[in-house]
Amino acid sequence: MNASENTHHTAPAAGPGLSEAIRGGFATTAAFVAWGLLPVYWKAMQDVPALEILCHRIVWSLLFLTGLVAFSKNRGEIRQGLAQRSTRLLLLASSLALCANWLIYIWAVNTGHVLEASLGYFITPLVNVLLGMLFLGERLGRLQALAVTLAAVGVGYQILLLGALPWISLGLALSFGTYGLLRKKAPISSTAGLFVETLFLGIPALGAIVLFESGGAGALGTGTPLRLLLLAGSGIVTSVPLLLFTFGARRINLATVGILQYVSPTISFCLGIFLFAEPFSAKRLVTFLFIWAALALYSADAFFRAGRRQQR
Repeated sequence: MNASENTHHTAPAAGPGLSEAIRGGFATTAAFVAWGLLPVYWKAMQDVPALEILCHRIVWSLLFLTGLVAFSKNRGEIRQGLAQRSTRLLLLASSLALCANWLIYIWAVNTGHVLEASLGYFITPLVNVLLGMLFLGERLGRLQALAVTLAAVGVGYQILLLGALPWISLGLALSFGTYGLLRKKAPISSTAGLFVETLFLGIPALGAIVLFESGGAGALGTGTPLRLLLLAGSGIVTSVPLLLFTFGARRINLATVGILQYVSPTISFCLGIFLFAEPFSAKRLVTFLFIWAALALYSADAFFRAGRRQQR
């Protein structure tokens, strides 16, 4: 999954019509499928350092979003957000969390850790629950508490028996969860917010690209036409799924979004095993089983709560 948007969306006041719900479901599913397939895209540029790919992703995303914003109604919202100091600080902090998430993910994929990356996005919903409890005063239900406990046991198992902290998984989950928390607090829409975030990151990213190229080893100066096309396309593969997600998530209920978000790490998990042939031992399977059990409880709790709200 790409770390460009969190799943905290306000459900519409009235239930969407069937056609709107179907369109929303297709769009949201397409977004998660695209995010799940991203490892294939980054693997195609495996010979480019992760930091350099990140810089290109930021710059090309900024260019794409600039063209999009130029023909949208977001310009006033962007100016208003930049004028408010609290919003600027929130978006600056969220841009750093987003940058960290993107860098960890690209590095993980291109160094053969797709399975660990998928585990990170399986953990993310549970991290969101913990962050909500710690920073938003939200209370854990019994099933949520049990789900978080199972996830903690799974991570602890990997630390104790494999002798290694799953820092890639935890780094992705914490950075994405932090990003979601910050964006939840920022009073700005997803597209406008992403534009401001990439604007903050764009100048240092462009400066880094200039440094890479001046050293004679930059991806632009030494790459094939295909590589140049892939670098330029990184802005599209970043922004288009976000737009699909934003369109779709506003037309379906939050519980459905919560279930669909597992599509992305599931696809990445399958890619890691069947396409990239990453090692997957029985010990690592135990960790995933704990996480999947935790997610089953978390999803059951989400549907239970949604059902109670509809009965009121």
